[in-house]
Amino acid sequence: MIRSLLLAAMAAFSLPAHAQGTLSDILAQADRLAPLETVIVSRSGEILAEQGFDGHAVTEPTNIKSASKTVLAALVGIAIDRGLLQGVDQPVAEILADDLPPSADPRINAITIGNLLSMQAGLRPTSGPNYGRWIASSNWVRVALEQPFEDDPGGRMLYSTGSSHLLSAVLTTVTGQSTLATAREWLAAVDGFRIDGWERDPQGIYLGGNEMAMSPRSLLAFGEVFRRGGLAPDGERLLSQSWIDQSWTQRTTSRFNQHGYGYGWFLTSIGGEDVRYAWGYGGQMLYLVPALDLTVVMTSDAGLPAASTGHRDDLQALLAQIIGAVRAQPPAGG
Repeated sequence: MIRSLLLAAMAAFSLPAHAQGTLSDILAQADRLAPLETVIVSRSGEILAEQGFDGHAVTEPTNIKSASKTVLAALVGIAIDRGLLQGVDQPVAEILADDLPPSADPRINAITIGNLLSMQAGLRPTSGPNYGRWIASSNWVRVALEQPFEDDPGGRMLYSTGSSHLLSAVLTTVTGQSTLATAREWLAAVDGFRIDGWERDPQGIYLGGNEMAMSPRSLLAFGEVFRRGGLAPDGERLLSQSWIDQSWTQRTTSRFNQHGYGYGWFLTSIGGEDVRYAWGYGGQMLYLVPALDLTVVMTSDAGLPAASTGHRDDLQALLAQIIGAVRAQPPAGG
C-alpha cells in the first residue's frame, strides 16, 4: 500500500511533456519531479544553469550508484593508455589467477577486459536479486568469478556490478595501489574532481561500480574530461581520444531500455541528438551531447527506483527540453 501511494505521488509530480521556455523556466518546472535533487547544465565548459531542489546542493556529496561504473571504465582506459594493461582483449584470468575457482568452467579463461567493460562476461549477474547475497560474502572477487555461466563471453549483455568489481580488482593488481588512490592520482589535474567516499570489500578492494560518493559538481568535472576529448582543464592529456571512441562504440544492447552500451556508457538519441550517458540507480545521471558541447548532470533520491516509477523517463524528457533550449541559443561567442 505504501509503495502504491509513493508511486502515485511521484506520477503526480511528473514533468509536463511539452514544457517550453528558457533553462530557468525548465528547471523551475523540474521542481515538480519529486525524487530530483540537483541539475547542472554546462556548455563548452561554462555552467549555464544549476539548481538544487528541496534543500540539496550541487556541491553536496551524493551516492552516484552505478554511474561510478563509468568512472571505473575511464580508469581502465587510462591503464591501457599507460601500458599497465595490454588492451581490451587481455584475458582477466591471468591477472586474477589467485581467485579463480577450482575446476572452473574453461570459458572463464576467455573473459576479457573488454567483456567486463561491456557487461558481456557471460557470468550470472551479481546485481538485482543476487546483489545482497554477493556483498554478504567474504570474498566478492572470488564469488563473482564463481558464478555459473549464463552465456558465452562476448554474448548478450548481463548487467552485473560483479563484473565492474573484477575490473577494480584488476586495477588494484596492476597498479599496486587501491583504486581510490589510482583515481585520485590519475585524475588529479581535473579541477573539482573528488571522490568523497567509497565502499570496500572484505579484502579492501574498492567496490567497482557502486556506493561511490561524489558531488554533482565533481561528476560534472569528470564528464568534462570526455567532452574535451580526454584533456584536463589545463590541456594535460589524461585519456586518449581512441579510448573515448572505443567507449562510445556500441558493443551490446541494454535489456533495461534497449539503448546501446559501450564501455561503461549507455548510448541513445534524445531530443534529436546523439547522447552518451552514465546511469546510476534512482536517477544519478551524467549526460554528454557532443554535437552541442553539452554536459548535464542530474542527481535524484538514491533510495527510490527510477525505471519502474517512470522517473527515468521524466529525466530523459527533462534532458530533451534542456537540449531544445540550448539548441535555440548560440554558444557563447557564436
